[in-house]
Formats: sequence, C-alpha cells, structure tokens
Amino acid sequence: MTIDAFDPDQLSPISIRVWESKYRLFNDPIRETTIEQSWQRVASALAGPEKQQAHWRRQFLQVLSDWSFLPAGRILAGAGVENHRITLLNCFVMGAIRDSVPGISRSLRQSAITLQQGGGIGLDFSSLQPAGSSPLHQGPVALLQVWDGLCAALVAEGSRRGAMLASLRCDHPDIEAFVRAKRQAARLTHFNLSVQISDDFMRAVAEDTDWPLCFPSGTATGPIIRARDLWELILQSAYEGGEPGVLFVDSINRANNLAYCEHLTTTNPCGEVPLPPFGACDLGSINLSRLVSRPFSEASAFQWQRLEPICTTAVRMLDNVLEISHFPLRQQRCCALQSRRLGLGITGLADCLQMLGMAYDSPEARQFATELMTRIRDAAYAASVDLAGEKGCFPGFDKKAYLQSAYIRSLPAALQQAIGRQGIRNSHLLAIAPAGSISLLANNVCSGIEPMFSPGYWRHISFAGQKESLWLEPYGVRLWRHFKPGQALPATMVAAGDLPPRAHLEMQACLQPLVDNAIAKTINVRADLPFARFRDIYRQAFQLGLKGVTVYRPNLVRPNVLEAGQGCKLSVC
Repeated sequence: MTIDAFDPDQLSPISIRVWESKYRLFNDPIRETTIEQSWQRVASALAGPEKQQAHWRRQFLQVLSDWSFLPAGRILAGAGVENHRITLLNCFVMGAIRDSVPGISRSLRQSAITLQQGGGIGLDFSSLQPAGSSPLHQGPVALLQVWDGLCAALVAEGSRRGAMLASLRCDHPDIEAFVRAKRQAARLTHFNLSVQISDDFMRAVAEDTDWPLCFPSGTATGPIIRARDLWELILQSAYEGGEPGVLFVDSINRANNLAYCEHLTTTNPCGEVPLPPFGACDLGSINLSRLVSRPFSEASAFQWQRLEPICTTAVRMLDNVLEISHFPLRQQRCCALQSRRLGLGITGLADCLQMLGMAYDSPEARQFATELMTRIRDAAYAASVDLAGEKGCFPGFDKKAYLQSAYIRSLPAALQQAIGRQGIRNSHLLAIAPAGSISLLANNVCSGIEPMFSPGYWRHISFAGQKESLWLEPYGVRLWRHFKPGQALPATMVAAGDLPPRAHLEMQACLQPLVDNAIAKTINVRADLPFARFRDIYRQAFQLGLKGVTVYRPNLVRPNVLEAGQGCKLSVC
C-alpha cells in the first residue's frame, strides 16, 4: 500500500495484520471476517453483566467502533470467546515466593498456569535467601534462569509470548549480581528487570554514605557497600544494556489508595500497575487521535465534550471485565474482586498534540496533557462513585481510611464528598500503559504517552511466531501527508531521540500526580548521549516524584524492536 493511498478512516495494512494475528476470532462457532464483528463480540460480552444489556451493548459498541476506546489486548482477543479458559486480564503480580523447595515449586506452577492462559507476570524475588547462604540456596539470579526457561518452554509449545518482570530490593545481598544479570546478550530474554529503590537508599546516594545489604530486610547483619557504587552499577548497566529499570517503592506506597491494607513491592511487566500479591491488570486506553477535529489547521480543536462520556463508558466496560473474565488462579480472582482495580489510560498523545499544532516538549503541550488527565481522572472517579450506588462498593472499601489516602485527598472536594456519601466501586481507576499492540491496531498511533519514535522506522515484530521487519510511519505523519501532500513535516513533529531527556521526564511528571496507579514510559535517548547526562535522568526522575523510570539507549546487548532508518515508497503499513 502506498502512502498516497492512505485513508484515515480505513484500517491500514499493519492494523489488519495485527487484527488477524492477535484479535480476530477463527476457531469459534462464528468466524469473524471483519473487525466490526470483533467489536460486536466484545461489546456483547462486556454487556453481559448488565440488567439493560441491549442498551449497554449499543454504548460499548459505539466507543469501540469509532476507535475512541481501546480495551487491552486480552480483552479484545478473549471477550465473548466460548469454551476457552483464557483470562481477559493482561498481567498479574504473583504471590510471594516461599524460600523452600515446595514453595518454589508452587510458585513455578502458579506462574506456568498464569502464563499459559495468556497473562504476563511480575515477581518479587526479594524473599529468596542470597546465593551461598546454604548448600540448598542458589539465590535469586539462579532462579531467574529457571523461570526464564519455563517461559521459553511455554512459548515453544504454542502459548502466547510470555512477558515477565522480576524485581529485587536494593538492600538484598545479591543485588549486584541481579543488576548484572542481563549484561550478556540473549540472557533472560523473557524478563524485564527492575530494582526496588527506597528513599533511604537515594538519601545514602546523595550523602555518599555506606549502604548495608541484609537478609531478611532490616536485619543488622550483612555486607556493607558504598551506596554510590551500587547506584553507578545500576546506571552503567542500564546505559550499556537497557536494564534494569528502577521502581521508587516508597513513592509508590505513599500514593497507594489502599496503603491501609496492602504494601506494594513490584509491578506488572511494563510497570504501569503496582500490585499486591496475586493482583491483576484490567486495562484500556482512550485513543486521543480520534478526538481532534480539523487536524493540522488553524481551526483544529480537541473535542472536550466527547471525553467525559467515553470515560464513563470505559469505566463500566472495564469493571464488567472483572465479572466475566476467567482467572488462572483462585487467589487472583479473590484479589481482583476485593479491590476491583482498573487501569484506564490514554494512547496517541503525541499524534493528538501534533494534530493540534503543539510540540511535545512545549509548555502548552504539558498544560494540555495536565488538563486532559485531570478531566479523565474526575470523570473516571465520578463514574466509579455512580457504579457504587448501582452495584456496590469494592469489598475492601474502608471509608475513613480510603478518604485519608494521599491521592484521594488530592481529588476535588465534591468528589471526596461523593465518595464519603456513596462509596466507590473501584479502588484505583487510572494507569497509562504502553498500549503497544492496540496502538498498532489503531492505525499505528504513537503508543501511550510516548513521543513519536521517528517519522519513519523499522519495527521488528512477530506474527504467528514468525519474525518480520516492517517499515512504518506514525499515524500523525501519515495523516499530515494525507492532508498536506508534498509539504515538509512541521517543526512540531520531533522524534523521541531528538528531544532532551528532560522533556520526557516533564511530560511523565506532569501526569503522574493525576494517575493513581503508575505510568509505563520509556525514555528513548540517542546512542551518543554521554553517560553523565544519562545518569542525571534517574536523579531527576526521583526528584520529580515519579514512581519508576526506564531509559533505553541503543546498545549491543538488547536487540532493538524499533529502528529509525530509510524506508521505501511502497510502505507495508
């Protein structure tokens, strides 16, 4: 398909490929031949728990068919599928790993069941004794390889591509080995690694003091290292190999609406939802590229009047997912229904800004994004309060404790009062996910809150187990060329690597206080960025109050999924 043939209201070739390989129903009594049939299947399934099914089916179908709301991939693939024990939840955090042969075996079995049924997993390995503490204890890094082999075996037998995140406390005696674990190419390929960073550790780094490593955490025994040495090791590993990321766990727990009844140590594989043991991700994204009228003109405008109804409908849809989804484990069902956590987010932010004539790194773009997320927050919380009146509060709701949480106290007074009167259906409502596959499905909008990666780039992707390299252009670029044929791209269309790292951080930082879960964002930097500037990104992220940060610099250890380069006139997508 040529660029000139692009029609913004039609599915692009990449959208069709993604739909056919990931979301189209083949093996059910009804074989889908159009994506409209997929929308009808999903809308009907999600309306199932409603008393007024026909009404809500129409409402759900509207936001799906106009592409304004994109449920996460597991929902699109599995909702309404008969006779299949698959989960509609994209990912989970697994239970604590008990440090014994039976305990490790149980955790492996639970992980295998969850991965096999389509869920990615996050694991906290901090409960495991350090390597060499006894002949029976191999340590967290050795067990990472066991889990990685498990995931590889499941993928080989035809399960969905496994996604796993492993995290470890920054005071665990094996933390240095954990940080180095992926420095070799093609090692632990099914894992993302993150270090749980505490405020005390960051204080020790700032003051250049010693840092005790201990097991269990808080005990007085163990080796002592220099905090800055460990911090430099983390940053040098990330600079050279893209990992590990960091989770600022004290910031995560301070902002947790359920801090009164749970402590969070790790997240789902992409980091947008910190979860308790056996917690689940229930995700969907508002497609901002569909909410701009008269794009790339002086009269361009964001359709604010459409935003609140979409949020309200999306919250109800995601809440219903919890009612109809299969859960791989009984503990996961109990945990999900106890809090009814949701993760409503956004995608296509960069395309939206481009269509409105705003540069991603401009103050007006951050002001727009802040207003946008504020309205989404308020609409989502109002919708959940209304649902509580109709269907009941989440079982773990403790009115006094919930209203005292830091995030809830940041809501408008009217919302706090409404929660006090009526309760709330969902403990958490907002998360900004990477939204990778669903953004490709939606004509390749820039995923999540990421800036445009490049005006044109190669994407290395797997379809039905076969790896392919496709030349792609972002939705905003193709739309510009559709409306402005022959004209050069405007200065507002800046690639991610050409933005200063601070621009990435400031966009994430202006949105994080408005998001009750977290934000998955990768700060893509150029290969020639000096280490001194790379190092400073992490310090700034902590000072800005982010819950976590991942920075990616092209390297020889991790293969690039996206590569900027020269394309061809006959663009595949």
